[in-house]
Amino acid sequence: MIEAVLWDNDGLLVDSEAMFFELTRDAFAEAGFLLDSGFWGVEYLGHGKHSSTLARELGMSPELIGSVLEGRNEAFMERIRRPMPLLPQVHETILALAGKVRLGVVTGSPREKLDLMHQSSGLLEYFDVIITDDEVRNPKPHPEPYLKAMEFLGLEAADCLAVEDSLRGLSSAHAAGIACIVVPNKLTRIQCFDLAFAVEDDVSGVLKQYLALTGRTMPL
Repeated sequence: MIEAVLWDNDGLLVDSEAMFFELTRDAFAEAGFLLDSGFWGVEYLGHGKHSSTLARELGMSPELIGSVLEGRNEAFMERIRRPMPLLPQVHETILALAGKVRLGVVTGSPREKLDLMHQSSGLLEYFDVIITDDEVRNPKPHPEPYLKAMEFLGLEAADCLAVEDSLRGLSSAHAAGIACIVVPNKLTRIQCFDLAFAVEDDVSGVLKQYLALTGRTMPL
């Protein structure tokens, strides 16, 4: 029986990944370097390479990398202090699941950024556990973030369902033994999700899968 649904955040609940890419692309362009969305989707979002690594691979000098990324990071922090858009069907799906199953967030973002992104969404109050980058030594695709969430909830992998938008997150959940539903976004849909339990077009598919797995129905 599924007792918990554990959610990634960036690019799944909030549309932060597209915005972060656009800020990075613009910063690279100002420095004279072209950053392709497909390259970013595979290498950064899929394989977990750092921005500085991608900059070096594109030929940016170490001296320039520091200033470019510092400006990008400042722009990102400025942006997430304003209301962040939720992705389609997120609010409706979280509310539909709340009270029926325990909910958790398992994100690679630090808690400060997570709180800023959700300062106006009202969603965090529905989650029983929140695991951020601050709580782990080994980020995704390592299984530690999901293992921490299970430990906190006192559940086994078979009791949980993960929801991710990228190969990196899927690999983390799979390594922890958790079945994972993938909801790709426009940057991650280029990736391969062979390990996924299911791939859905938007997060309302998570509710559909949960109801099918548990045999539950929604009230009329």
